[in-house]
Amino acid sequence: MHFIKTIISIIVVANLFVACNSKTVDKHSTVVQKKQELEKLKKQSEDLKVQIDKLQADIVKLDPSTAKAEKAKLVSLTEVQAQTFRHFIDLQGKVEAENIANVAPRGQGGMVRAVYVKKGDFVRKGQLLLKLDDAIIRQQIAQVRTQLEYAKNLYQRQQNLWKENIGTEVQLISAKNNVEATERQLSVLHEQLSTTNVYAALSGVADEVSIKVGELFGGGMESYASKVKPGSAVDIEFPGLNKNIMGHISVTGKLIDPATRSFYVQIKIPSTNDLRPNQIATVKIEDYVIKNAVAVPINVVQNDEKGKYILVAVKENSRLIARKKNIEVGELYGDTIEIKTGIQAGDQIITDGYQSLYDGQLITTVPVQ
Repeated sequence: MHFIKTIISIIVVANLFVACNSKTVDKHSTVVQKKQELEKLKKQSEDLKVQIDKLQADIVKLDPSTAKAEKAKLVSLTEVQAQTFRHFIDLQGKVEAENIANVAPRGQGGMVRAVYVKKGDFVRKGQLLLKLDDAIIRQQIAQVRTQLEYAKNLYQRQQNLWKENIGTEVQLISAKNNVEATERQLSVLHEQLSTTNVYAALSGVADEVSIKVGELFGGGMESYASKVKPGSAVDIEFPGLNKNIMGHISVTGKLIDPATRSFYVQIKIPSTNDLRPNQIATVKIEDYVIKNAVAVPINVVQNDEKGKYILVAVKENSRLIARKKNIEVGELYGDTIEIKTGIQAGDQIITDGYQSLYDGQLITTVPVQ
């Protein structure tokens, strides 16, 4: 009897286990289905919102009188002023006995996949700062490794045949050379792979980190050679001293370093007691100046299927309306970007409240009661 009871007990437990599992599976399936339905409805809601906004804008264009019943959206405006726009090359150097600021960034550049430092961070020499896209290089490495395995296999076969006095010495040497050439190719690719890791060349403070994930990082400084010339204005900052010195480049190097694609510049600065050899300095070299330029905060520039645009306030039939202005941008420095076409001095750009506006929407700068 004891044996029979034991079997019954085991069967009951097994049945309960199956039943619980069945309920869990059903519950999980229901949750997944509900989530899918929710996402579908959210997508439909977003699509309807876009269609509604577009229809409202179209109606206002066709019949402006209908805009009177529309509630104006509160925004902030800034009048565009003509100004001198300056762009600087931000670099890091150090004070030496001969007052030389070295320009020696690492790598050839590429698409940024990860940023490991932020503005204000103290970084040490050799610290990893950026990770660039290495997908193509890794794919090439995989292909060359396959070629190397094939070349080694062929060389081994040729050696075995040579030991049996089959084949020629030329075939053996050719197979060996093929292996060595492929190994050298693989070594070069590994060296290229290492350049996708961007390291700090000097210890100091990250004064400006403007690069973001997904952007192109032009690590090589060779392209600056045509922009940086003797006489170029510079702003030298010494973070440790909280001190700035304005100056001009006195000498630019003519030789491009084949390893880093960089060159040096020399800046003469006054000798003071608080400056020491090998002291870290942030050097901003002015490489672009436009007088009477139009420049706006980068955050007001938006994108659509036609390109970049800015929303401006326009008076139409005594009403203030938001209008989309397609633009062509120029240089970007800090949080300010140059506008080449599309916006001019005197235009009223919408600097606050623009995020959800559409072309033709009624706006106001006075809080609605």
